[in-house]
Amino acid sequence: MNISDSIRYIGVDDHKIDLFEGQFDVPNGMAYNSYVIVDEKIAVLDTVDSNFTDEWLAKLDKELDGRQPDYLIAHHMEPDHSANIQVFAKKYPDAKIAASVGAFNMMKNFFGTDFPERKIVLKEGDKIELGKHTLNVIGAPLVHWPEVIMTYESTEKVLFSADGFGKFGAQDADEDWACEARRYYFGIVGKFGVNVQAVLKKAAALDIQTICPLHGPILKENLGYYIDLYNTWSQYGVESDGVMIAYTSVYGHTKQAVEYLADELTKKGCPKVVVCDLAREDMAEAVEDAFRYGKLILATTTYNGEIFPFMNTFIRELTERNYQKRKLAFIENGSWAPMAAKYMTKLFVDGKDIELVGTVTIKGAVTDENKAQLTELAEKFK
Repeated sequence: MNISDSIRYIGVDDHKIDLFEGQFDVPNGMAYNSYVIVDEKIAVLDTVDSNFTDEWLAKLDKELDGRQPDYLIAHHMEPDHSANIQVFAKKYPDAKIAASVGAFNMMKNFFGTDFPERKIVLKEGDKIELGKHTLNVIGAPLVHWPEVIMTYESTEKVLFSADGFGKFGAQDADEDWACEARRYYFGIVGKFGVNVQAVLKKAAALDIQTICPLHGPILKENLGYYIDLYNTWSQYGVESDGVMIAYTSVYGHTKQAVEYLADELTKKGCPKVVVCDLAREDMAEAVEDAFRYGKLILATTTYNGEIFPFMNTFIRELTERNYQKRKLAFIENGSWAPMAAKYMTKLFVDGKDIELVGTVTIKGAVTDENKAQLTELAEKFK
Protein backbone atom coordinates (compact mmCIF):
# COMPACT_ATOMS: atom_id res chain seq x y z
CA MET A 1 0.00 0.00 0.00
CA ASN A 2 2.96 2.36 0.33
CA ILE A 3 3.35 4.91 -2.44
CA SER A 4 7.13 4.97 -2.14
CA ASP A 5 9.89 4.56 0.42
CA SER A 6 9.07 8.01 1.76
CA ILE A 7 5.29 8.23 1.29
CA ARG A 8 3.50 5.59 3.30
CA TYR A 9 -0.09 4.50 3.78
CA ILE A 10 -1.53 4.44 7.31
CA GLY A 11 -5.24 4.22 6.53
CA VAL A 12 -7.79 1.70 7.78
CA ASP A 13 -10.61 -0.45 6.41
CA ASP A 14 -14.08 -0.35 7.93
CA HIS A 15 -16.01 -3.58 7.39
CA LYS A 16 -18.53 -2.95 10.16
CA ILE A 17 -20.21 0.06 8.58
CA ASP A 18 -23.54 -0.57 6.83
CA LEU A 19 -24.49 2.95 5.72
CA PHE A 20 -21.93 5.58 4.76
CA GLU A 21 -23.00 9.08 5.79
CA GLY A 22 -26.12 7.46 7.18
CA GLN A 23 -27.60 6.75 3.75
CA PHE A 24 -25.33 5.01 1.23
CA ASP A 25 -25.27 1.22 1.32
CA VAL A 26 -21.67 -0.01 1.42
CA PRO A 27 -21.70 -3.83 1.33
CA ASN A 28 -17.93 -3.91 0.83
CA GLY A 29 -17.14 -1.44 3.58
CA MET A 30 -15.17 1.81 3.40
CA ALA A 31 -11.54 2.83 3.43
CA TYR A 32 -10.45 5.86 5.44
CA ASN A 33 -7.10 6.83 3.98
CA SER A 34 -4.29 8.57 5.78
CA TYR A 35 -0.69 9.03 4.70
CA VAL A 36 2.65 10.01 6.18
CA ILE A 37 5.61 11.54 4.36
CA VAL A 38 8.93 10.75 6.05
CA ASP A 39 11.70 13.22 5.17
CA GLU A 40 13.89 15.66 7.08
CA LYS A 41 10.54 16.74 8.46
CA ILE A 42 7.54 14.47 8.75
CA ALA A 43 4.03 15.32 7.62
CA VAL A 44 0.94 13.28 8.48
CA LEU A 45 -1.85 13.74 5.99
CA ASP A 46 -5.31 13.47 7.59
CA THR A 47 -6.55 11.15 10.30
CA VAL A 48 -9.30 8.49 10.23
CA ASP A 49 -12.71 7.74 11.69
CA SER A 50 -12.96 7.72 15.50
CA ASN A 51 -13.76 4.01 15.55
CA PHE A 52 -10.22 3.25 14.37
CA THR A 53 -8.12 5.57 16.54
CA ASP A 54 -5.95 2.88 18.08
CA GLU A 55 -5.30 1.06 14.81
CA TRP A 56 -4.36 4.33 13.09
CA LEU A 57 -2.05 5.45 15.89
CA ALA A 58 -0.31 2.06 15.88
CA LYS A 59 0.33 2.33 12.14
CA LEU A 60 1.57 5.88 12.53
CA ASP A 61 3.91 4.94 15.40
CA LYS A 62 5.38 2.13 13.32
CA GLU A 63 6.16 4.47 10.41
CA LEU A 64 7.57 7.16 12.70
CA ASP A 65 10.03 4.62 14.14
CA GLY A 66 10.72 6.72 17.20
CA ARG A 67 10.67 10.09 15.47
CA GLN A 68 8.15 12.88 16.09
CA PRO A 69 5.89 14.30 13.36
CA ASP A 70 6.31 17.94 12.43
CA TYR A 71 2.95 18.55 10.74
CA LEU A 72 -0.58 17.24 10.57
CA ILE A 73 -2.27 18.43 7.39
CA ALA A 74 -6.06 18.37 7.38
CA HIS A 75 -7.34 18.38 3.81
CA HIS A 76 -10.98 17.89 4.73
CA MET A 77 -12.93 18.21 7.98
CA GLU A 78 -15.56 15.50 7.64
CA PRO A 79 -15.23 13.41 10.81
CA ASP A 80 -14.27 10.25 8.93
CA HIS A 81 -11.00 12.07 8.17
CA SER A 82 -10.65 14.62 10.98
CA ALA A 83 -11.97 12.85 14.07
CA ASN A 84 -8.50 12.23 15.52
CA ILE A 85 -7.02 15.69 15.12
CA GLN A 86 -7.37 16.40 18.82
CA VAL A 87 -6.00 12.96 19.73
CA PHE A 88 -3.00 13.64 17.49
CA ALA A 89 -2.51 17.08 19.00
CA LYS A 90 -2.34 15.66 22.52
CA LYS A 91 -0.02 12.80 21.58
CA TYR A 92 2.37 14.98 19.58
CA PRO A 93 2.38 18.38 21.30
CA ASP A 94 5.20 19.83 19.20
CA ALA A 95 3.59 19.12 15.84
CA LYS A 96 2.04 21.95 13.84
CA ILE A 97 -1.49 21.60 12.46
CA ALA A 98 -1.94 22.90 8.93
CA ALA A 99 -5.30 23.47 7.24
CA SER A 100 -7.44 26.08 5.51
CA VAL A 101 -9.02 28.91 7.46
CA GLY A 102 -12.39 27.24 6.98
CA ALA A 103 -11.08 24.02 8.47
CA PHE A 104 -9.84 25.82 11.56
CA ASN A 105 -13.25 27.39 12.02
CA MET A 106 -14.76 23.90 11.92
CA MET A 107 -12.20 22.63 14.43
CA LYS A 108 -13.69 25.06 16.96
CA ASN A 109 -17.05 23.41 16.37
CA PHE A 110 -15.75 19.85 16.63
CA PHE A 111 -13.07 20.21 19.32
CA GLY A 112 -13.73 23.53 21.04
CA THR A 113 -10.39 24.91 19.84
CA ASP A 114 -8.54 25.76 16.65
CA PHE A 115 -5.16 25.06 18.26
CA PRO A 116 -4.08 28.72 18.08
CA GLU A 117 -0.49 28.18 19.25
CA ARG A 118 0.15 25.52 16.64
CA LYS A 119 -1.93 26.30 13.60
CA ILE A 120 -0.65 27.08 10.12
CA VAL A 121 -3.35 28.55 7.89
CA LEU A 122 -2.95 27.29 4.33
CA LYS A 123 -4.17 28.92 1.15
CA GLU A 124 -3.81 28.40 -2.58
CA GLY A 125 -0.15 28.48 -3.64
CA ASP A 126 1.36 27.91 -0.19
CA LYS A 127 4.14 25.35 0.22
CA ILE A 128 5.24 23.07 3.02
CA GLU A 129 8.89 22.11 2.68
CA LEU A 130 9.80 18.78 4.21
CA GLY A 131 13.31 18.35 2.77
CA LYS A 132 13.35 16.53 -0.54
CA HIS A 133 9.56 16.67 -0.64
CA THR A 134 7.42 19.77 -1.09
CA LEU A 135 3.68 19.94 -0.62
CA ASN A 136 1.98 22.56 -2.79
CA VAL A 137 -1.47 23.70 -1.65
CA ILE A 138 -4.40 23.66 -4.08
CA GLY A 139 -7.67 25.28 -3.07
CA ALA A 140 -10.63 22.96 -3.66
CA PRO A 141 -13.62 24.67 -2.04
CA LEU A 142 -16.93 22.82 -2.28
CA VAL A 143 -15.38 19.59 -3.46
CA HIS A 144 -17.51 18.86 -1.60
CA TRP A 145 -17.21 20.91 1.64
CA PRO A 146 -16.18 24.59 1.59
CA GLU A 147 -12.94 24.18 3.57
CA VAL A 148 -11.33 21.54 1.33
CA ILE A 149 -7.77 21.77 0.09
CA MET A 150 -5.69 19.33 -1.92
CA THR A 151 -1.90 19.11 -1.97
CA TYR A 152 0.53 18.17 -4.70
CA GLU A 153 3.87 16.65 -3.74
CA SER A 154 6.11 17.88 -6.55
CA THR A 155 9.12 15.57 -6.08
CA GLU A 156 7.27 12.28 -6.46
CA LYS A 157 4.40 13.92 -8.37
CA VAL A 158 1.63 12.78 -6.06
CA LEU A 159 -1.76 14.48 -5.79
CA PHE A 160 -3.44 14.14 -2.40
CA SER A 161 -6.96 14.70 -3.65
CA ALA A 162 -9.09 14.75 -0.48
CA ASP A 163 -12.48 13.20 -1.32
CA GLY A 164 -11.86 13.66 -5.04
CA PHE A 165 -11.34 10.38 -6.94
CA GLY A 166 -12.70 8.47 -3.96
CA LYS A 167 -15.05 5.51 -4.03
CA PHE A 168 -17.12 3.28 -1.81
CA GLY A 169 -15.55 0.01 -0.67
CA ALA A 170 -12.66 -0.99 1.57
CA GLN A 171 -9.16 -1.40 0.17
CA ASP A 172 -9.61 -5.17 -0.10
CA ALA A 173 -12.88 -4.89 -2.06
CA ASP A 174 -12.65 -6.79 -5.33
CA GLU A 175 -14.91 -4.64 -7.49
CA ASP A 176 -14.96 -2.37 -10.50
CA TRP A 177 -13.61 1.08 -9.66
CA ALA A 178 -15.88 3.06 -11.97
CA CYS A 179 -19.16 1.66 -10.66
CA GLU A 180 -18.58 2.50 -7.02
CA ALA A 181 -16.67 5.69 -7.79
CA ARG A 182 -19.57 6.87 -9.96
CA ARG A 183 -22.12 6.10 -7.24
CA TYR A 184 -19.88 7.88 -4.74
CA TYR A 185 -19.35 10.89 -7.00
CA PHE A 186 -22.98 11.53 -7.90
CA GLY A 187 -24.23 10.70 -4.44
CA ILE A 188 -21.83 12.99 -2.61
CA VAL A 189 -20.00 15.37 -4.98
CA GLY A 190 -22.43 15.55 -7.91
CA LYS A 191 -24.00 18.90 -7.05
CA PHE A 192 -20.63 20.61 -7.27
CA GLY A 193 -19.62 19.98 -10.87
CA VAL A 194 -18.49 23.58 -11.42
CA ASN A 195 -16.14 23.34 -8.45
CA VAL A 196 -14.74 20.00 -9.63
CA GLN A 197 -14.10 21.51 -13.04
CA ALA A 198 -12.14 24.34 -11.43
CA VAL A 199 -9.87 21.86 -9.64
CA LEU A 200 -9.43 19.72 -12.76
CA LYS A 201 -8.18 22.80 -14.62
CA LYS A 202 -5.57 23.34 -11.92
CA ALA A 203 -4.62 19.67 -12.02
CA ALA A 204 -4.16 19.81 -15.80
CA ALA A 205 -1.10 22.00 -15.25
CA LEU A 206 0.55 19.41 -13.00
CA ASP A 207 2.56 16.31 -13.84
CA ILE A 208 0.60 13.80 -11.76
CA GLN A 209 1.91 10.26 -11.48
CA THR A 210 -0.12 9.09 -8.49
CA ILE A 211 -3.47 10.10 -7.00
CA CYS A 212 -4.01 9.48 -3.28
CA PRO A 213 -7.66 10.02 -2.32
CA LEU A 214 -9.17 9.86 1.15
CA HIS A 215 -11.39 6.91 0.16
CA GLY A 216 -10.69 3.97 -2.10
CA PRO A 217 -7.55 2.74 -3.82
CA ILE A 218 -4.39 4.66 -4.61
CA LEU A 219 -4.39 5.33 -8.35
CA LYS A 220 -1.07 4.85 -10.14
CA GLU A 221 -1.78 3.59 -13.64
CA ASN A 222 -3.89 4.86 -16.52
CA LEU A 223 -4.64 8.09 -14.69
CA GLY A 224 -6.12 9.55 -17.85
CA TYR A 225 -9.02 7.12 -17.53
CA TYR A 226 -9.95 8.35 -14.05
CA ILE A 227 -9.43 12.02 -14.90
CA ASP A 228 -11.51 11.71 -18.08
CA LEU A 229 -14.37 10.15 -16.12
CA TYR A 230 -14.24 12.95 -13.58
CA ASN A 231 -14.22 15.47 -16.41
CA THR A 232 -17.32 13.86 -17.94
CA TRP A 233 -19.13 13.55 -14.63
CA SER A 234 -18.40 17.11 -13.50
CA GLN A 235 -19.61 18.52 -16.83
CA TYR A 236 -22.79 16.41 -16.57
CA GLY A 237 -21.81 14.76 -19.83
CA VAL A 238 -23.05 11.45 -21.15
CA GLU A 239 -20.74 8.61 -20.20
CA SER A 240 -22.51 5.69 -21.91
CA ASP A 241 -24.92 5.43 -24.82
CA GLY A 242 -28.24 4.06 -23.63
CA VAL A 243 -31.62 4.62 -22.02
CA MET A 244 -32.60 4.38 -18.38
CA ILE A 245 -36.23 3.68 -17.50
CA ALA A 246 -37.05 4.34 -13.85
CA TYR A 247 -40.51 3.42 -12.65
CA THR A 248 -42.91 2.82 -9.79
CA SER A 249 -45.93 0.59 -10.12
CA VAL A 250 -48.76 -0.18 -7.72
CA TYR A 251 -50.76 -2.98 -9.36
CA GLY A 252 -48.45 -3.87 -12.23
CA HIS A 253 -49.89 -1.93 -15.16
CA THR A 254 -47.17 0.73 -15.19
CA LYS A 255 -44.59 -2.02 -14.91
CA GLN A 256 -46.19 -3.75 -17.90
CA ALA A 257 -45.83 -0.53 -19.93
CA VAL A 258 -42.19 -0.23 -18.93
CA GLU A 259 -41.42 -3.82 -19.91
CA TYR A 260 -43.13 -3.32 -23.26
CA LEU A 261 -41.14 -0.13 -23.89
CA ALA A 262 -37.85 -1.77 -22.88
CA ASP A 263 -38.52 -4.61 -25.30
CA GLU A 264 -39.31 -2.15 -28.09
CA LEU A 265 -36.11 -0.21 -27.44
CA THR A 266 -34.09 -3.41 -27.61
CA LYS A 267 -35.77 -4.46 -30.84
CA LYS A 268 -34.93 -1.09 -32.36
CA GLY A 269 -31.23 -1.52 -31.58
CA CYS A 270 -30.81 0.63 -28.49
CA PRO A 271 -27.29 -0.27 -27.24
CA LYS A 272 -28.26 -0.41 -23.56
CA VAL A 273 -31.59 -0.36 -21.72
CA VAL A 274 -31.48 -0.10 -17.94
CA VAL A 275 -34.76 -0.68 -16.09
CA CYS A 276 -35.02 0.35 -12.44
CA ASP A 277 -37.86 -0.35 -10.01
CA LEU A 278 -37.42 2.58 -7.64
CA ALA A 279 -39.32 0.87 -4.84
CA ARG A 280 -36.91 -2.06 -4.74
CA GLU A 281 -33.52 -0.94 -6.02
CA ASP A 282 -30.88 1.13 -4.26
CA MET A 283 -31.66 4.82 -4.76
CA ALA A 284 -28.00 5.78 -5.09
CA GLU A 285 -27.58 3.16 -7.82
CA ALA A 286 -30.57 4.64 -9.61
CA VAL A 287 -29.13 8.16 -9.39
CA GLU A 288 -25.81 6.88 -10.71
CA ASP A 289 -27.44 5.35 -13.80
CA ALA A 290 -29.53 8.45 -14.48
CA PHE A 291 -26.33 10.47 -14.78
CA ARG A 292 -24.47 7.76 -16.68
CA TYR A 293 -26.86 7.62 -19.63
CA GLY A 294 -28.09 10.45 -21.81
CA LYS A 295 -31.74 9.42 -22.04
CA LEU A 296 -34.19 8.99 -19.17
CA ILE A 297 -37.80 7.80 -19.15
CA LEU A 298 -39.80 8.12 -15.94
CA ALA A 299 -42.92 6.05 -15.43
CA THR A 300 -45.15 6.45 -12.39
CA THR A 301 -48.66 6.58 -11.05
CA THR A 302 -50.57 9.61 -9.91
CA TYR A 303 -50.56 9.51 -6.11
CA ASN A 304 -52.38 11.97 -3.85
CA GLY A 305 -52.59 14.36 -6.78
CA GLU A 306 -48.83 14.19 -7.29
CA ILE A 307 -46.57 11.17 -7.89
CA PHE A 308 -45.61 7.99 -6.11
CA PRO A 309 -43.22 8.76 -3.18
CA PHE A 310 -40.24 6.79 -4.51
CA MET A 311 -40.41 8.67 -7.81
CA ASN A 312 -40.71 11.97 -5.99
CA THR A 313 -37.57 11.17 -4.01
CA PHE A 314 -35.71 10.06 -7.12
CA ILE A 315 -36.43 13.21 -9.09
CA ARG A 316 -35.47 15.43 -6.19
CA GLU A 317 -32.22 13.47 -5.82
CA LEU A 318 -31.51 14.28 -9.47
CA THR A 319 -32.47 17.94 -9.46
CA GLU A 320 -30.56 18.78 -6.30
CA ARG A 321 -27.48 17.40 -8.08
CA ASN A 322 -28.04 19.71 -11.06
CA TYR A 323 -29.37 17.06 -13.45
CA GLN A 324 -29.01 18.47 -16.96
CA LYS A 325 -28.13 17.88 -20.62
CA ARG A 326 -30.49 14.94 -20.98
CA LYS A 327 -33.37 13.71 -23.12
CA LEU A 328 -36.47 13.02 -21.01
CA ALA A 329 -39.93 11.46 -21.40
CA PHE A 330 -42.77 10.50 -19.07
CA ILE A 331 -45.20 7.64 -18.73
CA GLU A 332 -48.02 8.54 -16.36
CA ASN A 333 -50.79 6.33 -15.04
CA GLY A 334 -53.95 7.66 -13.44
CA SER A 335 -57.22 5.79 -13.41
CA TRP A 336 -59.44 8.85 -13.15
CA ALA A 337 -57.24 11.99 -13.04
CA PRO A 338 -53.70 11.55 -14.42
CA MET A 339 -51.53 14.28 -12.87
CA ALA A 340 -48.10 12.67 -12.73
CA ALA A 341 -46.61 14.18 -15.89
CA LYS A 342 -47.73 17.68 -14.97
CA TYR A 343 -46.17 17.33 -11.53
CA MET A 344 -42.91 15.85 -12.85
CA THR A 345 -42.60 18.64 -15.40
CA LYS A 346 -42.70 21.17 -12.57
CA LEU A 347 -39.94 19.32 -10.74
CA PHE A 348 -37.65 19.63 -13.76
CA VAL A 349 -38.55 23.25 -14.55
CA ASP A 350 -35.13 24.58 -13.49
CA GLY A 351 -33.15 21.86 -15.29
CA LYS A 352 -30.64 23.04 -17.89
CA ASP A 353 -30.68 21.63 -21.41
CA ILE A 354 -33.35 19.03 -20.66
CA GLU A 355 -35.33 18.08 -23.75
CA LEU A 356 -38.80 16.82 -22.84
CA VAL A 357 -39.71 14.54 -25.73
CA GLY A 358 -43.22 13.52 -24.79
CA THR A 359 -45.67 11.79 -22.47
CA VAL A 360 -47.65 8.58 -22.68
CA THR A 361 -50.79 8.61 -20.54
CA ILE A 362 -52.29 5.35 -19.25
CA LYS A 363 -55.65 5.27 -17.52
CA GLY A 364 -55.53 2.01 -15.63
CA ALA A 365 -54.58 -0.87 -17.92
CA VAL A 366 -52.25 -0.66 -20.92
CA THR A 367 -54.25 -0.45 -24.15
CA ASP A 368 -53.32 -1.13 -27.74
CA GLU A 369 -53.26 2.62 -28.25
CA ASN A 370 -50.77 2.92 -25.39
CA LYS A 371 -48.60 0.24 -26.97
CA ALA A 372 -48.55 2.17 -30.22
CA GLN A 373 -47.55 5.30 -28.30
CA LEU A 374 -44.79 3.41 -26.51
CA THR A 375 -43.48 2.07 -29.81
CA GLU A 376 -43.39 5.63 -31.13
CA LEU A 377 -41.55 6.74 -27.99
CA ALA A 378 -39.03 3.94 -28.46
CA GLU A 379 -38.36 5.19 -31.98
CA LYS A 380 -37.45 8.61 -30.59
CA PHE A 381 -35.18 7.15 -27.88
CA LYS A 382 -33.47 4.25 -29.64
